[in-house]
Amino acid sequence: MNRGPWISFVFAFAFILQSLSASASPGDRDPVYRNCVWQCETEGITGDTTIPYCKNETIKDGAWYTKEPLYEQWRQLNCKADCRYHCMMQREEERRLQGLDPVKYHGKWPFLRVFLFQEPLSAALSALNLLMHFTGWLSYFKLVHYKLPLRPQTKRPYYEYTGLWHIYGLLSINAWFWSTIFHTRDIDLTEKLDYSSAVALLGYALILSLLRTFNVKIEAARVMFAAPILAFVTTHILYLNFYDFDYGWNMKVCLLMVAIQLITWLVWGGLTWHPARFKLWTVVIGGALASLLEIFDFPPYEGYADAHALWHAATIPLTYLWWSFIKDDAKFRTSDLVKKAK
Repeated sequence: MNRGPWISFVFAFAFILQSLSASASPGDRDPVYRNCVWQCETEGITGDTTIPYCKNETIKDGAWYTKEPLYEQWRQLNCKADCRYHCMMQREEERRLQGLDPVKYHGKWPFLRVFLFQEPLSAALSALNLLMHFTGWLSYFKLVHYKLPLRPQTKRPYYEYTGLWHIYGLLSINAWFWSTIFHTRDIDLTEKLDYSSAVALLGYALILSLLRTFNVKIEAARVMFAAPILAFVTTHILYLNFYDFDYGWNMKVCLLMVAIQLITWLVWGGLTWHPARFKLWTVVIGGALASLLEIFDFPPYEGYADAHALWHAATIPLTYLWWSFIKDDAKFRTSDLVKKAK
């Protein structure tokens, strides 16, 4: 996506599957749909619907999309978006009357819009995931800075990974924020911000998984671990945004990072007897089951609830449990370090 820690693994897994589906869809290859969109963009009319953003536009002074102010592009109230939506709904009604099943258009199922929300349920559930990450990070912040003992000399937390988890929390909030925006309005800008945020979260989660499982505490060693991965992830994001938005290549990169994290946390979980290991295992099993929703994809029920939306719903309790594990890890490490300091 949205998208390291097992929540990031599940997020990334669904994000990868979404990338695969976005590369090609039968709906937007349909000649009837393509002709409808072309006619709509040319005349500003499709069926009984008039699209004012296309009406009376000419190409002599430049393409219609170059004339639109930024705020209209952001709201997606433009010719291209509205033509695609209304032609999609019109074509799907024709298919329904012919007894045909729904198909995807531009990588997505035909969702019914609610006001400005293209995928209202997924957008709402993404917002709830954002809220869960924010409250989880906030409770973690209060725990390590105000409830657990601090080092007497520096007044800083004993927990060696305090700052790293803070960054993880902020990146998670950012990723789910752009997931919410992307499901609200799917335009090139929001798509790139959503994908870039998910890749950034996944790359950082990979770094964090290595630092935590290998118990890397020295700053110089952390830099050595992080620098190559950080450089690679940054280069990959720049490549996607400014050279070629290649879904297939992005899938391979994400799969590689996910595989490394999966093996790392799996081995660490098997070798250590962490007091909160049952929470970790629950997140792992729950995440694997939630991922099945992305594999067995299905059209949106009543035009709103598809498998991806249900996946968003499943990650909400997993997010709560994951932050609970992080807080338990902070308590465990702090208690151990305080005993050694005495």
